[in-house]
Amino acid sequence: MFVDNIKLTVKSGKGGAGCVSFRREKFVAKGGPDGGDGGKGGNIIIECDNNTNTLSHFKGKRILKAKNGRPGEGRKKHGANGEDLILKVPEGTVIKDSETGEVLLDMKKSGEKKVLLEGGRGGLGNWHFKGPRQQVPRFAQPGEEGKEIEIVMELKLIADVGLVGFPNAGKSTLISALSNARPEIANYEFTTITPKLGVVKIDEYRNFVMADIPGIIEGAHEGKGLGLKFLRHIERTEIILYVIDLTSAKEPFYQFETLKKELANYSEKLSKRDYAIALNKIDVADTKKVEEFFEKMNIKPTEPKYGAKADIPCYFDEKTFILPISGASRINLEPLKFALADMIEKSKDNED
Repeated sequence: MFVDNIKLTVKSGKGGAGCVSFRREKFVAKGGPDGGDGGKGGNIIIECDNNTNTLSHFKGKRILKAKNGRPGEGRKKHGANGEDLILKVPEGTVIKDSETGEVLLDMKKSGEKKVLLEGGRGGLGNWHFKGPRQQVPRFAQPGEEGKEIEIVMELKLIADVGLVGFPNAGKSTLISALSNARPEIANYEFTTITPKLGVVKIDEYRNFVMADIPGIIEGAHEGKGLGLKFLRHIERTEIILYVIDLTSAKEPFYQFETLKKELANYSEKLSKRDYAIALNKIDVADTKKVEEFFEKMNIKPTEPKYGAKADIPCYFDEKTFILPISGASRINLEPLKFALADMIEKSKDNED
């Protein structure tokens, strides 16, 4: 089961109490205080693990607690520290305070570990309080309480390219043709009900990650359809690839404008993200639709690049491209891969 949003309460361990004890030993005339310190409470630790890609293992859990520290003992014996509670999450998980919405942790790299809540300190045993005025201290410190917070975990997939389009635009077919992802494919809307990640191999040394986001419909930013639920997954993508269905009853330019509007309404950052356009299903569509799309975009076709078919209008410039393709018939898929790879490299160079 794919779960990408979880709310739960976490609590770090309480520190163990310090011990009140006095030395009792044969042949020792006067024994002093020797109560040991309490152990520290366990921490709540978040670990990024690439062996999981969902938050489903937290489903049904309401409160998660680390272990408490053990109390101190006589002979200055230190109580055992409480065991840490390690919560393993997929790459791209954001931890927020459920009340304020403040981002507490952002887990991006596999193997990274961060402490979310520190365990309470153990109390000091009575031997710490011995002094000239207090020869026989009959008290010790209690352990410090653990910290408690209600959090929201949100999974935001980390991908280089996010596919955005209306339902049944051919995104699942495209990602399966380009990568190792194998989504379910059928001829009805909302075939894809969970995001899918695929690795697109360019050559022996280069590849990039592509995400297939469930179809967006008009009004998605208001909660209509599945779109709003999964729009968070394209917030981290370097490039947005709009997949436009040339065979749809919806005009290609209308599809593009609507998708752009939905993304902008959801997030201003997304509206400023670098993007390219793939005009899909060119194998069964009239090329006049491509020409009309260019006219409405007020763009003139350019010379093909990356080996794109010369008899189909296309557009390439320094920042973006518009390329008619077919995921099913594999038309212009190789040029699409190389064009996207170059866009990703330029985008990362600009970040540096």
